[in-house]
Amino acid sequence: MSATFDLDLDPEILAAARRGERAGQAAIYRQFERAAYGLARRMSQCPDTASDILQNSFLRAFRVLDQFRGEAPFGHWLRRIVATEALTQLREQRRWRELFVPEAVEDCTVGVEDVSQVDLERALALLPPVPRSVLWLYHVEGYTHAEIAEASGKTASFSKSQLARAHQKLRELLRVTPLSGTAAGGPTLMEVA
Repeated sequence: MSATFDLDLDPEILAAARRGERAGQAAIYRQFERAAYGLARRMSQCPDTASDILQNSFLRAFRVLDQFRGEAPFGHWLRRIVATEALTQLREQRRWRELFVPEAVEDCTVGVEDVSQVDLERALALLPPVPRSVLWLYHVEGYTHAEIAEASGKTASFSKSQLARAHQKLRELLRVTPLSGTAAGGPTLMEVA
């Protein structure tokens, strides 16, 4: 089955899940598990954290299922829950690091020998969690800055600054200049952003 949030959800399955029937909830979980995990994994870059995000997202979705109005596809509603949960997890991890590991520095270039050879996936993995998540939500998931701000409990300016930070770090990692692309024939800025 395709890992996408755009799949149609059978209204009978939704009705059963709303009644609290485990069979309906299990069907929803099976249909959207891969898409939800994929988003959580991209945002967290950690399989264990992604699994926690996945579990918490579905638990939350089933608790607030009565809030789904059907104005958009069910998967889009669920995607928003997963993104919000991922941002919440990242925020909690950041607080923990600040409290208990004050010397932790988000230096994305550690271990990179020749940055011009780093592919886009590796470069994305090297971004700090929050800018990477904002970049993913904005460019891949299609969220607006206002939606990211609402999901993260921050302002639209915060979202914009994190996106700019992600773009700048990607330029550094891929050695991309706004006008010339890369010397090694790698992706241009438009391909990266």
